[in-house]
Amino acid sequence: MIIIGEKINGAIPSTGKAIKEKNAAFIRDLAIKQTEAGVDFIDVCASVDDDIELETMKWLIDIVQDATDLPIAVDSPNVHTCIESMKYCNKPGLFNSVSLEGDKIDVAFAAIADTKWECVALLNSDKGIPKTAKDRLDVFADLMAKVKEYKIDPARMHIDPLVEMLCTSEDGIAMVTEVIREIKSQYPTIHVTGAVSNISFNLPVRKMVNMGFTVLAMNAGMDSAILDPLNRDLMGIIFATEALLGEDEYCMEYIGAYREGIFGPVK
Repeated sequence: MIIIGEKINGAIPSTGKAIKEKNAAFIRDLAIKQTEAGVDFIDVCASVDDDIELETMKWLIDIVQDATDLPIAVDSPNVHTCIESMKYCNKPGLFNSVSLEGDKIDVAFAAIADTKWECVALLNSDKGIPKTAKDRLDVFADLMAKVKEYKIDPARMHIDPLVEMLCTSEDGIAMVTEVIREIKSQYPTIHVTGAVSNISFNLPVRKMVNMGFTVLAMNAGMDSAILDPLNRDLMGIIFATEALLGEDEYCMEYIGAYREGIFGPVK
């Protein structure tokens, strides 16, 4: 499971406050704690006004890179901000994100095609969020045509099937898991990702829903996720699910993560 730590995002009230106050120590602490929790990428999303977004991204990236050697996920709805933010990174990371809206994918793919950067791609287009599994898979087909056009290895892609609120769903996560399974059957090396916390918006005790979703989505083939790595129960669920799916020989990773204190009682 590829873990993308979500905590350095200005949309989170405490992080937004730290960004506004230029509290570098707070941001640095989040970077260190997520690193210690075993993430693979540190997501950096400013969530500020357009006129100060890029300078804020640079400030955040500089702090994170001073605190950890982990690669960064540059995160913005503006692909140009992501492209410019790539220049501040010491090593290739994750471009978060592209879609088939407007010219986003062409602009982004032209920038990352001949690099080692990986990329999150959302299954929406100018028509909005597809309502059925078939429509999402049609968008996926169009997206993969672009991946082929720009000669990008599918293994560099993290496809987001669009995780939406459970409380407004008529069939739970059946559509999402159908999309995940089909994507993985077509492209076994491709990654399927998603913002885990999206599933539990407007529900009580959200972490319970997040954990249940994670197990079911991993069973369908999700192998990448944007989540809170400081949620020890969620991290434990991920290691346990990998072992249960036969992806952790003799449960060595599960045992190792427990010994490292990533989950279980705080030592």
